[in-house]
Amino acid sequence: MVQPERCPAGHSIQPALDYNHRVTSENETSAQSFRHRRLANAIVFVLTALVVGLWLYFTPDGILGKADAIGYAVCHRIDLRSFHLGARPLPLCARCTGMFLGALVAFTYYAVRRTKASLYPSRGVLAAVIGLGLTWVVDGTNSFLSMLPSAMQLYAPHNTLRLITGSLIGIVLVTLVYPVFSQYAWKDWKSERILRSPRELLLLLTLVGVVDLAVLSENPLLLYPLALLSSLGVLLLLTLAYTLITIPLLRRTQKASRWRDLIVPLAAGLMLGLIQIGLIDLLRYTLTGTWGGFHL
Repeated sequence: MVQPERCPAGHSIQPALDYNHRVTSENETSAQSFRHRRLANAIVFVLTALVVGLWLYFTPDGILGKADAIGYAVCHRIDLRSFHLGARPLPLCARCTGMFLGALVAFTYYAVRRTKASLYPSRGVLAAVIGLGLTWVVDGTNSFLSMLPSAMQLYAPHNTLRLITGSLIGIVLVTLVYPVFSQYAWKDWKSERILRSPRELLLLLTLVGVVDLAVLSENPLLLYPLALLSSLGVLLLLTLAYTLITIPLLRRTQKASRWRDLIVPLAAGLMLGLIQIGLIDLLRYTLTGTWGGFHL
């Protein structure tokens, strides 16, 4: 039987050797994991840069042209149902303009004031939020019926109503998605409601209402940045949706402490969102041969 080596004092040094071996193995595993993570990050950034570059190259020229290409993938862009910047329609129709601007405002509000909130509003506030979203369903249905000559309408459709109800559904979408995002993303997510009271909901509605008034003013100095921001709202929602997929795929669930820690999954989400937009753009352009909207 082999006796363990002993130190001069007569004590076995085998436990110390085992400990050193275990520490060395753990360090090697940690270093290997770090290298794999860096490689995965590099791959994500390279692929994202490639997708962004290809999309920018094949879409129409100019900033508004790029915004049009984003809207082209998610919106009918019917001229009569859009606000106009001079003679050209905005990248999104009135309803989609409201939806994605509303989503952008709501996300900004939550990201600043309730960064790591992970709970839905109370039942009463949540019921009010969902009720606001139902106005989008009603107005959208009524607007669709206006396209059918023999169909009965509740009221005459109007771009102002399309904008307002679109803004409301934008708030609803982000209010439902953001708490889920928080629980996936943040290591130290908080058990607090994303909207604490009816007063906070009213504040959010006021902020979105100010943006809607800016659109309704049809002032070119306001419409131009709002047109770009509405397209940014499309990218935001798609990026958030795909980031919920990329976070677990990249093994980043509940790993982030700050927004900076989410750069990689957000980049991957942006890449997937642009791929979706690009594929729809390609399909629609192949079928129609134009970057313009549909015609009634």
